[in-house]
Amino acid sequence: MIKVVDGDTIWVDNHGKRQKIRMIGLDTPESVDPRKPVQCFGLEASAQAKTILGGQSVYLETDPSQDSVDRYGRTLSYVWTESGRLFNLDMIADGYAHEYAYDLPYRYQQDFKAAEKDARTQERGLWSPSACAA
Repeated sequence: MIKVVDGDTIWVDNHGKRQKIRMIGLDTPESVDPRKPVQCFGLEASAQAKTILGGQSVYLETDPSQDSVDRYGRTLSYVWTESGRLFNLDMIADGYAHEYAYDLPYRYQQDFKAAEKDARTQERGLWSPSACAA
């Protein structure tokens, strides 16, 4: 693991090669896009990613149903932690991200959708009525 950009994008050292990873199946509110203001719960999602992933090694899993890179040249991947947790799913389940499909259905889509539905129902994270109250 090298650096967390935000809640859905990280830099990793993959066998000596720096690689920018965009996680499959989730989208967090923006916190670093220069074209957009920081979105509600974006800083919290980014902080959560840093807390969970900071300084640890991760395992990357690709999905044959998806392209290997997105239109920005980022590698598309699922991110598994050293403890065997699917980070993409945990971020959605804990209310830090939305389930998101780029184009085609993907391997864990039904699990991700169920996790988002549960997070919404339980009002976790960005789904809390007070999370984005202005």
